[in-house]
Amino acid sequence: QKKRESEKNCRENRVLICITKMLRPSLLLGLALIWTGSEGFYLPGLAPVTYCDKPSAGGQCTDDIKLYVNRLNSEESVIPYEYEHFDFCQAPVDQSGPAENLGQVVFGERIRPSPYDIKFNKDAGICRTICTKSYDPSNKDDLTKMEFLKKGMAMNYQHHWIVDNMPVTWCYQVVGPSGGEEPYCATGFPMGCYVDEKKQQKDACVISRDYNQADHFYVFNHVDIQITYHSGKTEDWGKYFQSDETGGRIVSVKLTPRSIDHSHPKQQSKDSTDCTSSLQAGIPMAIPKRALKNKMDITYSYTVSFKEDNSIKWSSRWDYILESMPHTNIQWFSILNSLVIVLFLSGMVAMILLRTLHKDIARYNQIDSGEDAQEGP
Repeated sequence: QKKRESEKNCRENRVLICITKMLRPSLLLGLALIWTGSEGFYLPGLAPVTYCDKPSAGGQCTDDIKLYVNRLNSEESVIPYEYEHFDFCQAPVDQSGPAENLGQVVFGERIRPSPYDIKFNKDAGICRTICTKSYDPSNKDDLTKMEFLKKGMAMNYQHHWIVDNMPVTWCYQVVGPSGGEEPYCATGFPMGCYVDEKKQQKDACVISRDYNQADHFYVFNHVDIQITYHSGKTEDWGKYFQSDETGGRIVSVKLTPRSIDHSHPKQQSKDSTDCTSSLQAGIPMAIPKRALKNKMDITYSYTVSFKEDNSIKWSSRWDYILESMPHTNIQWFSILNSLVIVLFLSGMVAMILLRTLHKDIARYNQIDSGEDAQEGP
């Protein structure tokens, strides 16, 4: 009897060894994916960032608001371009972009740092220049860059910027279903627009009557950025601010693109980054469609303003974007279809695994039965 119990234990151990051998690759693969995911991916938006104008040494808040740029795409083309493909202002080489999450990698997004230097509640309303791009018609590389820039404006390529894990939106009025005007916030804004030979404004050129020169492009080289934040005066996390300190959490970032010719009037100094005078003049930056005959400079600039709004909580800051998105109805048929496919494939894998284990167990039992028969009286 003891011999039979020992043989039974051996058969059970063989089955366990078989199951372990079959599941070992899956376990190793799962652990590898978890380790890789913890290193390369993150879940954005779970940890709010608190900003203030006087950051402390303890790191409870920061004044550095990082603006990231993403790839540019167009509804008129299936080919997206990275930000570096166009002749825009680039960030310093020592700056690195954030870790992209799994969804961003799957959709092919390319998030890179930007040269925009934004500090919380500082330089509000002041026009600042970033860089100046010069184009010489005698230089072949400059002509190639200018033609590629025109191509992007002609095909209405869109910028996609990110601040505090939120898309920077461009809000404007559209005609609603009832016939009246309703606010619409897009998660991108165009790099420029075009006015044809008949002075018909194309795409985003309709936002201003100043864009009216026939057969010319207008590059949006200036943006007015408005950052709305919740001060946290009625929240627990806002009690850490000092009486002379201004801080909060960002609930929305909106901008308005504009075309500004910073060569009119001339700046006081080439080293000066203040462009208030040219911004007040408001002369648009017109680029002829034909090949350049004279030298041209395009200066990129921006202004930042801050607005306090305690009626919007950080947890509901995406609401105004979701309300503007078309086709936001839940697609129940697609969800049900995906669930059926997942259940069907899971059932097939489970059935194959059970049949394999059943055959192995039956084979081991057959071997043990033969050995018992040989050892019988």
